[in-house]
Amino acid sequence: MPNSSRYFIDALNDRPDRRDFLLKTGHGLGAAALSSLFARGTSHAADPHSAPAGSFPNFDGTAKRVIYLFMAGGPSHIDTFDYKPELRKIHGQELPDSIRNGQRITGMTSGQKNFPCVAPMFEFEKFGKHGTYVNKDILPHTAKIVDDMTIIKSMNTEAINHDPAITFINTGAQQQGKPSMGSWLSYGLGSDNQDMPAYVVMISRGKGQQQALYERLWSSGFLPTKHQGVKLRSSGEPVLFLENPKGISRDQRRGMLDGLAKMNQENFERFRDPETQARISQYEMAFRMQAEVPDLMDIKNEPKHVMDLYGKSANTPGSFARNCLLARRMAEKGVRFIQLFHRGWDQHGSLPSKIRNQCLDIDQAAAGLVTDLKQRGMLADTLVIWGGEFGRTIYSQGKLSDDNHGRDHHGRCFTTWMAGGGVKAGFEYGKTDDFCYNITENPVHIRDLNATILHTLGVDHKKLTFKYQGLDQRLTGVEEAHVVKDILA
Repeated sequence: MPNSSRYFIDALNDRPDRRDFLLKTGHGLGAAALSSLFARGTSHAADPHSAPAGSFPNFDGTAKRVIYLFMAGGPSHIDTFDYKPELRKIHGQELPDSIRNGQRITGMTSGQKNFPCVAPMFEFEKFGKHGTYVNKDILPHTAKIVDDMTIIKSMNTEAINHDPAITFINTGAQQQGKPSMGSWLSYGLGSDNQDMPAYVVMISRGKGQQQALYERLWSSGFLPTKHQGVKLRSSGEPVLFLENPKGISRDQRRGMLDGLAKMNQENFERFRDPETQARISQYEMAFRMQAEVPDLMDIKNEPKHVMDLYGKSANTPGSFARNCLLARRMAEKGVRFIQLFHRGWDQHGSLPSKIRNQCLDIDQAAAGLVTDLKQRGMLADTLVIWGGEFGRTIYSQGKLSDDNHGRDHHGRCFTTWMAGGGVKAGFEYGKTDDFCYNITENPVHIRDLNATILHTLGVDHKKLTFKYQGLDQRLTGVEEAHVVKDILA
């Protein structure tokens, strides 16, 4: 009897639990299924989650890298670049129904009975060889570089609220879960510097209303996680956990990573999970970044004449100006896609004072970045982009007065400017009506913008795909998108 009891207890102890059962069957049916999938083949031979070797670029691009200055919240095109003298004549008049034409409006103005037009409270002037209108009161530095820029005045999007709009322009879809543009480029082109990630993100805050920014805006979505954006922090460690713990030397960390890589590789050979290789890659990138990032963030050797280009706030960590300076340093180090988010452009009230403060944050630094790149001979192959997720309405939100009025969201038309990287210099593209409300010439959808950005880097947006949920997914989606060749030099 004791022997029988012992046998029964041992049998119970040896019986696999649920986790053990799934682990072991993974070697059988799971491994067979994976082998079957791999045998069918995809465009990514050894690793289905890696871009095909040598596939990109598809042709010689005009840009090697992108610096995207993203104005989160939607800057007013009416008060910055899309100026028409006729706006003064319609100030205070009701926006005609024939112009609004049943447009969807946000919940914030759905209860408004009147939609009075409000002209800019600033002075505009023509600048550059081609006489480009720029708000000289709040963008005096940007006005000086218009001969280096293409200004697109006919951008448009279907989204009218911040979250779907900013998700749409950054990932190609209004719904969450898609990879960001930087992640697509990391997947397709990689980085020119193996010690730095291909995609880096930095965030600064303006003085206006702060719309939320979510990590998914620089997420890799369904792409391997090694392609997600690396966010640099403005204080403390630039990247969390990048430094070695106290008492751990670099050699010790190297030994630990070697042991961890061996374990992960064995795990990959058993289960063929591509995320395991992504994990190995990320550990190795973090180790290499330990040597690169501290030098990148140290600006003490930047000469005074360079610091003067970006303005006094370049001395302040976390400012937009400091981030612009760091973006140039990253571009020099071979980072492929650098995205600077500057928050605070959602100006539903007190727009004249709020937009003045916002522009004070970004004007000199953005112009300084373009000038700095140009002086270094880097602007020709660096594409600089400035813009937000949508524009603002001509009609007033709130009380119509010199100080208190605001503007609601407007996706039918807004302005984006680009410089360098193979786009035309001193060029304006697209037109809006006299109310800056509807596009009258050369519309540019945000999908077209994204297709054009990829084109400057030598990437055909229709060929940069990834098989997911049975579809060849791409940044520009399945809808029609075209490269805006008219703006290319």
